[in-house]
Amino acid sequence: MDDAELRDTVLKVLGQVAPEVDLDDVEPSEDLREQFDLDSMDILDLAIGLFQATGIEVPEQDYAQVVTVDGAVEYLATHAVH
Repeated sequence: MDDAELRDTVLKVLGQVAPEVDLDDVEPSEDLREQFDLDSMDILDLAIGLFQATGIEVPEQDYAQVVTVDGAVEYLATHAVH
């Protein structure tokens, strides 16, 4: 997957985790927890959704790296099996 596909995947998963979020309003570099009042369970659900969508596991110690859209895209890109 290229970065654009990864970004689309992250936004799709975010929409599943937090259906109340207007995906057009997401600021990619800002913390999703602050932007949309997501809690730790939402971030866990995001990590699980990313795994289901990409096959890339996000261990708990790496959650801080996927709390922004940009961070999640970078994380997935660097952990993808090439």
